[in-house]
Amino acid sequence: MSRRHSDAAVLEAARECVADVGVRRTTVADVARRAGASRMTVYRMFPDAGALWSTLLTTEFTEVVGAAEAETAHLPTARQRLAATAVSVVRRLAGDPVVRRVIELDPDLLLPYLVERLGQSQRMALAHFRRLLDEGAADGSIRSVDASTVTYMLQLVVGSVVVAARVTEREADPEAVMRELHHLLDAYLAPVPE
Repeated sequence: MSRRHSDAAVLEAARECVADVGVRRTTVADVARRAGASRMTVYRMFPDAGALWSTLLTTEFTEVVGAAEAETAHLPTARQRLAATAVSVVRRLAGDPVVRRVIELDPDLLLPYLVERLGQSQRMALAHFRRLLDEGAADGSIRSVDASTVTYMLQLVVGSVVVAARVTEREADPEAVMRELHHLLDAYLAPVPE
């Protein structure tokens, strides 16, 4: 397989297609054409269109979280990093062309992950929150919590803000909402004064 027909090249072609017309209007043939590959080459990499879309969204989420973590790595406490990273992720996902297109054109694709099961990106968010909760317990910046329950709560709260990005733009000041999200997370996790 040539370098041009790598997973990364196919995912980049899928990203461009979805950013242009959404998931439902993009075919594997469209992705293959944009990547300069055959449909069979794409199917060898991804067994079906669902696997391609899932991998694309997970890759997008991973890149967004990585950029947000790099942006907040300088903050001295885990609680500060958690709140700032969560806000940065929400901002980045709200502006991400792929995520935005899915929310605009294909929001029903997200419904199973809200009412039936957790997806890979949600599980990654849980792992990220859990790591920061553990770091916050160690550095004393996060109150004593049931980490499993709080991890899940954080994923619910932050995920709902991501999914509501378009509504937020119409109904509120998005930057004010981001400030309140930061305050909510910071206050929720702060140690209880003795």
